[in-house]
Amino acid sequence: MSTKPSEILYLDNNATTQVDPQVVAEMMPWLTEQYGNPSSVYRLGRLAADAVEKARSRVASLLKCQAEEIIFTSCGTESINSAILSACATDPDKRHIITSTVEHSATIKLCQQLARRGWEITSLPVNSAGCLELECLKNAIRPDTAIVSLLWGNNETGVLFPIQEIARICREKNVLFHCDAVQAIGKLEVHPSQLGIHYLSLSGHKLYCPKGVGVLYVGKRVRFTPLLYGSQENSRRAGTQNVASIVGLGKAAELAAQHLTEKRIRIYRDTFEQAILKALPGTEVNGDPAQRLSNTSNIYFPSTESEAALLLLDHAGLCCSAGSACSSGSIHPSHVLKAMDMSNERARSSLRFSFGRFNTEAETQSAIQIVVETIQKLKQHSPNNGPVSTAAAPSWL
Repeated sequence: MSTKPSEILYLDNNATTQVDPQVVAEMMPWLTEQYGNPSSVYRLGRLAADAVEKARSRVASLLKCQAEEIIFTSCGTESINSAILSACATDPDKRHIITSTVEHSATIKLCQQLARRGWEITSLPVNSAGCLELECLKNAIRPDTAIVSLLWGNNETGVLFPIQEIARICREKNVLFHCDAVQAIGKLEVHPSQLGIHYLSLSGHKLYCPKGVGVLYVGKRVRFTPLLYGSQENSRRAGTQNVASIVGLGKAAELAAQHLTEKRIRIYRDTFEQAILKALPGTEVNGDPAQRLSNTSNIYFPSTESEAALLLLDHAGLCCSAGSACSSGSIHPSHVLKAMDMSNERARSSLRFSFGRFNTEAETQSAIQIVVETIQKLKQHSPNNGPVSTAAAPSWL
């Protein structure tokens, strides 16, 4: 099979998404003739400022919140860091943070850094299905808890945390709650103000928008301390706004609202998953099969090294992953699967497939065939049915 970009079967939409052509079209004027600085007072600048505010209203419409609660950032990581560090700065006497063992690296690595600076971090465990026990959260909250930071949909398994109940517990305990909704946006209805979420982060490139733009929602009654100081974004996020990408994100938010009720992606995911499980005995889905994002399938392939499988699948023109794109190249097994009490062997023999808006039924059927043939080939060449690794890869790799 040719591996030209036009013929690639892309099943890694949790890593990033193709930019929607409608988003590109709306961005183009702001990359060419409309190049003004939105902070400038002349007409070219005012037009840029108006475009930024239109995008802000579009994002607010998707989140069912007020436009002034939207802060544009450079990415989801910046939004996550801004929320947590703001909570830490708001009440310096509160030196306790609650998160979970399956968070994105943006949260985990920040908490590790804060721990070195004297904050106490509680990482809540999950069960073997990747689900969070609410009693653990209730028992973990203390008078000195600065913030609870938990994701809505897991980027590796798709498992959903019960955000409505988490938000209610945090309100009852009078503690700030940040929700990492990077993977949930565009797949679920996400209305932070209705749920009582204080901070919520999202990233444009998971929403069919270019990389390099994100959003931090901050509830209007929540005190906020900026990560970057300056005059832009109502003095809440310094730096000249990335007008073209912000415009693109506004359009992406509008399109996301139109696609929220679409069931096509779930059908593709379920068709793919059921066919794989039937064709390859011993394969299993990692994570709760019901409480998860509609596009995500994380599958365990016994006696198969995921790195070798990825190389063969790439050669066949299919893109998937062995975990988070932010940890690609890591020799360590997925921290998410390990937190679900899985063995190193299972964690290293699992692949994530994530469907998106531009996948088709024909692609789904092609992907089934490619994955089945690839895994069968790996097993045939596996000595004593042990996992094939790239360290001792056969010539056909």
